[in-house]
Amino acid sequence: MSKPLGILGGTFDPIHYGHLRPAQEVLRALDLAEVRIIPAANPPHRRPPLATVEQRLRMAELAVSGIPGLRVDDREIRRGGPSYTVLTLESLRQEFGERPLCLLLGLDAFEGIETWHQWQRLPDLAHFVVMTRPGWIFPAGEALPSWARDRLARAPGDLAQARAGKIYFQTVTPQDISATRIREAIARGEPVDGLLPPAVYEYLRANRIYLNREN
Repeated sequence: MSKPLGILGGTFDPIHYGHLRPAQEVLRALDLAEVRIIPAANPPHRRPPLATVEQRLRMAELAVSGIPGLRVDDREIRRGGPSYTVLTLESLRQEFGERPLCLLLGLDAFEGIETWHQWQRLPDLAHFVVMTRPGWIFPAGEALPSWARDRLARAPGDLAQARAGKIYFQTVTPQDISATRIREAIARGEPVDGLLPPAVYEYLRANRIYLNREN
């Protein structure tokens, strides 16, 4: 079976190192073929992004340029409508057949997965890779929801043996960065050095994105 494909979705308003560095860590730790960065067109669980769809896509492209193993995928933007993860995974499954797919999630997102559209179908379409902080205690079986207890993968190699259905907890280095913090700093004219790639910052500056806006 081919190497698993990683999937990292988000609004990316803007994309920053808090997205990119964990994606790179997971790419290496799980020996993924690549990680697809998939900007949401219309995120159903949060307020609309401030940057336009075209701006967020361009920032993602600039951010991954020159980073081996990261690739931008615009399928949610091309599809339009609400950016439901189940539809994105269906599309990827149609494209990649039996190849293992790994949906990268933060711990908060995983804990709220039962609020997602048609969430019960997600494990049939992809593995869940839950990114956690160092020192986080792996949950005992009874601490997990009943649907998840028999799905735990104990080693990265388990994810390459099936197309979907496993849950793996992967430690990543914490990144004290948020898109809100970046937008607020830009609106105040404060530096954002070290928070996002220079090419993304130059694009933001050149296009005056996030200036004098409610963030």
